[in-house]
Amino acid sequence: MPRQEAIEAASIRLEDPRSGINLERRALLSAGAALILGMVVRPARADAQSKTRIGIIGSGHIGGTVGTLWVKAGHPVLFSSRHPDELKDLVGGLGELAKAGTIEQAIAFGDVVFLAIPYRALPQMGQDYGAALKGKIVLDAGNAIARRDGDAIVAEVERDGIGVVSQKYLAGTRLVRAFNTLNYKVLASEANRSAPRLAIPIAGDDDEAMQTAAGLVRDAGFDPVVVGKLADARRFQQGGPGYGQQVSAAELKQKLSLP
Repeated sequence: MPRQEAIEAASIRLEDPRSGINLERRALLSAGAALILGMVVRPARADAQSKTRIGIIGSGHIGGTVGTLWVKAGHPVLFSSRHPDELKDLVGGLGELAKAGTIEQAIAFGDVVFLAIPYRALPQMGQDYGAALKGKIVLDAGNAIARRDGDAIVAEVERDGIGVVSQKYLAGTRLVRAFNTLNYKVLASEANRSAPRLAIPIAGDDDEAMQTAAGLVRDAGFDPVVVGKLADARRFQQGGPGYGQQVSAAELKQKLSLP
């Protein structure tokens, strides 16, 4: 019913024969309130359904897989590489929400940046792009592996914990550790499975960044498990009790003695 007709219909004079109360004013006010409420609520719902722009740095197995899941969930994603032409096949089958570009373009594009690079490259990433990344929500999925990344940085991670080390090299970012515990094949095959869904542990020091990360974990088809602050990310770094666990959120919380 058009708004004017609704108001006119609501303004029909009604009177309770028992009390003699004129309901015209009450009905008119109720109709007007309902119309105003509808005008207010609709934009809020639209905002709630808005999608996050995500820049992927490192579009290999993990970055390509998780980025693809986000595209399928409706998020605009820019996959980046030092050689963007190599990503044509990846983005070609994902539709208009997927684009390929440089690392600089991914950082500028993303409300959130997803970092899936060899861990040895993290210090250089901070040096080269630290200023551009400052203030950004960054999801870090890297693992320190001795045979690939070298003994020095692995020793630093073992001593200080991977969350603390990542924040050191990505100073000024709103860092969250996420998506580092499962193989890309598992991520691809088990996303959005029937309940209970697989758990993805996350850790970070910024509350808003953590909420954003948790939402993106859900959108990728998994259940987030908040393990704690960045210092607690050592609990699901490689070799930790939360690493490699293909379990539900309830089971992961039990394994890590979380409430």
